[in-house]
Amino acid sequence: MVNPSQAARAAGDTGPRAWSTSASSHIPQREDVDSFQHIFEVLQSALTSARAVDEFGFDPELTDTILIPVLRPLYRAWFRVSTAGLGNIPASGSGLVVSNHAGAIAVDALMTQVAIHDEHPAHRHLRSLTADLVFRLPVLNELASRAGLVRAKVPNAEGLLTRGELVGVWPEGFKGIGKPFHKRYQLQRFGRGGFVAVALRTGAPLIPTAIVGSEEIYPIIGDARRLAKIFDLPYFPITPTFPLLGPMGMIPLPSKWTIEFGEPIATAQFGPEAAEDPEIVFALADQVRDRIQQMLIAMLMHRTSVFD
Repeated sequence: MVNPSQAARAAGDTGPRAWSTSASSHIPQREDVDSFQHIFEVLQSALTSARAVDEFGFDPELTDTILIPVLRPLYRAWFRVSTAGLGNIPASGSGLVVSNHAGAIAVDALMTQVAIHDEHPAHRHLRSLTADLVFRLPVLNELASRAGLVRAKVPNAEGLLTRGELVGVWPEGFKGIGKPFHKRYQLQRFGRGGFVAVALRTGAPLIPTAIVGSEEIYPIIGDARRLAKIFDLPYFPITPTFPLLGPMGMIPLPSKWTIEFGEPIATAQFGPEAAEDPEIVFALADQVRDRIQQMLIAMLMHRTSVFD
């Protein structure tokens, strides 16, 4: 059997030849500046005006007209995301999208949100469960709430699923996005299976999701732990370009992404009381994790290049 590290090596490192051809040499024109200024002005107006939002601050209109369009060029032109298995996302009703996590910062969550919104026939909004760190950052915390991100708390997840929302969870957490590059596409621990307990209590199906391409955008070759402690961060990534190139080093490498949504795993037949049974919870968590890992291995074995 091919293990994850072998699959990563077999699939992985043919991309440097494409770096120079993938990066854009576009010089900003006056119309580009005007466009960005317009977006900034509309965004500033939206954030300071009274708009219809839910109890978490989600603003569907702002998300559809400003936030998703801002992310769309990154999705389409930079990462060139392709999707598979969109039919496994329900057109209505609850569902818990469970995905691998990587890339130093949570770009994968944003790209998954765009994928479901733009590519799925129902154009659904994904409500991503997000670490408290995001909501401690000025300005970003307001944007996150308006975009539908929600603090990763059990009551929040259960409330969203109970009313039929599509919720996204990345159980690896900081262990996933902060792992070193040599461990790419090797899933980290899924915690204690809290996401499974939430699905069981609400009867929401678990949708295993695998993302290939996110590991290469910021290859982590080190962790400046002293700096992480100073800035109260879970890690401070060192990549081939950051902090060596300063702000320029924060530009993600243009890897080619694929997001695949796997066949849902039903939970309704167990009943809500199963959420209190550790054996069922851990078994389902392992099943989801194994499914995602196998999807990743299969996707990597069929990938010919990181950047094409």
